[in-house]
Amino acid sequence: MSVRLNIILPEKTVNVLDRVAAKGGRSRFIDRAVLHYVEAQGKQSLRKQLEAGYRENAADDLEMAAEWFPLEEEAWKTAEGAVKSKNKPRAKKV
Repeated sequence: MSVRLNIILPEKTVNVLDRVAAKGGRSRFIDRAVLHYVEAQGKQSLRKQLEAGYRENAADDLEMAAEWFPLEEEAWKTAEGAVKSKNKPRAKKV
């Protein structure tokens, strides 16, 4: 469903709009432009929120990584040893 709006735009904006929108396509162009703008602003806002959260948690994340590092290192060594022994050529029984 569409709703008719009566809006006032600066003459400069209307001139730009008339250059880029097909004849009779102002409404469609404005619709797409507004939706694109809102989507872009939403992504930018989300990105800023995520970045702020990452910065706030950076110290805790580093501390947790330091606590888990020895265990992860041991797990990797165990896994690498299992892969090496699995790939080791076996002697044929005669």
